[in-house]
Amino acid sequence: MVGRDEAALSEAERVEPANIHQSLRIGCVKYLNARPLIRGWTGEVTLDHPAALCAQLARGDLDVALVSSFEFLRNPIYRVVDNISISSAGPVYSVVVAYTGKAPLPEIQLDPASLTSVAMLQYLIIERGWSFKPVEMAGDILSPLNEGRARLLIGDQAIRFRQKFGDAYRYWDLGEEWSGLGKLPFVYALWLIRPGVVDAKVIADKLRALRDKNLTNIDRLIAEEKEFDRAFCYRYYGENLRFSFGEKEKKGLRKFQSLCEKHELLPKRDIALAVV
Repeated sequence: MVGRDEAALSEAERVEPANIHQSLRIGCVKYLNARPLIRGWTGEVTLDHPAALCAQLARGDLDVALVSSFEFLRNPIYRVVDNISISSAGPVYSVVVAYTGKAPLPEIQLDPASLTSVAMLQYLIIERGWSFKPVEMAGDILSPLNEGRARLLIGDQAIRFRQKFGDAYRYWDLGEEWSGLGKLPFVYALWLIRPGVVDAKVIADKLRALRDKNLTNIDRLIAEEKEFDRAFCYRYYGENLRFSFGEKEKKGLRKFQSLCEKHELLPKRDIALAVV
C-alpha cells in the first residue's frame, strides 16, 4: 500500500470517522502496561503478544496496533501516533533477565513474544563486553530456572515470575541498565498506523484522548484489575512506566536505532518519524 494514491484505495481499506470504532481493525499487547492505552475502546480489539501483533500489522490484518518500537525501526512504513508510548526512564520491573549464579550470563532463554526487548538485551550485553548464547524457550516460561541458566521475561510474564519466585533469583532490569548508560527513556511500544488508512489524525486523537481519560481515572482502572495487586499497580503505573512520546522519548528511540545500526542489529538508513 506504500505509494498508492488515497483516491485509488478500495472501500475496504478506508476507515471513516463516523464508524471508526466499529470498522477499525485495532490490535494491542495484552499486558498490564497497555491497560491505560486501550481500556474503554468501544470497538473490537485484537489482544496478543507483541511479536504476533507485529506480524498481523505487517500482513495488513490490522490497521493500527500497539506494538514493539523495534518493528517501526526495522519496517518504518508506518505513521506513529504522537505523544503516546510505553516507555521507562529507570527500572521498568517487567523487562528483566532472571538468572542464577553470577553475571555474565552464558545462556539466556529468550521470550519469543518481544522483538524490542531481545534487541535491547543484545545491545546491553554487547555494551558490557559479554557474550551469550541465546536458547529457545521450551516449556512453561514460569517454570523454575536450572542452576547457571537465565531467562528473558517481559510484560505480565515477568511480573508473574517475579511475584511467584521473589528473591529466589536475581534480576537484571533492562530499563534500569539502559537508563544508567544513556540517561534517556527507553521506548518499548508505539501505536503504529498502516499506510493507506485514512483519517489517521482522527484515530490518533481518539487514542490520545483515551489515554488521557484512563490516566485521569487511574483509580477506577486499577480497581477493575482482576489479577494484580492494587498497590503493585499504583507503583507500576506511577513509578516504572511512562505513557508519553515527547522529545526525550524520541531521542531515546533515535539512540536505540543508532546503537542497533552500530552493532548490526538493524541496517543503516535514514528513518523519517512520521507522527500524527
